[in-house]
Amino acid sequence: MGKPLLTAIHHVALICSDYPRSRAFYSETLGLPIVHEVYREARNSWKCDLLVSPGVQLELFSFPDPPPRPSRPEAQGLRHLAFSVPDIDAAVAMLGERGVSCEPIRVDEYTGRRFTFFADPDGLPIELYEAG
Repeated sequence: MGKPLLTAIHHVALICSDYPRSRAFYSETLGLPIVHEVYREARNSWKCDLLVSPGVQLELFSFPDPPPRPSRPEAQGLRHLAFSVPDIDAAVAMLGERGVSCEPIRVDEYTGRRFTFFADPDGLPIELYEAG
C-alpha cells in the first residue's frame, strides 16, 4: 500500500468556555509552555498554542457563548484527550498539590499500563497514561 498518509498528530484543538481559566489550567496547572498567543479581533476570540512535546501542540480557543459538548452519556465523536507520563504516581501527586483530583489509578487490561482520568475546567475528560 506504500507509505502511510498520516505520520503524526500535529495538534489538538479545544474550545473553552472561560479562556483565562482554561489558559491558566493548561499552562500553569499542567505546565504546558505557551508557544504563541493571539487575540483575533474579527472573531472576538483568543487562540493559544501550547507545546505538549516536540512537534505536538494543543490549540486553545475562546469563542463567544460556545455550546457545551455532551460527555456523559458518552456521545459520538472524540472521547477524551490522553497524555503520556513517565511516572503516573508522581503526576497524580503533582496534580493533587495543584488542586486537581484524579480518579483512582487503573490498569489497562490489554497493555498492563496504568492510567487515570481527571477533568479540565470545562469537564473535558483527560487521561494520563503511564509510558513504558
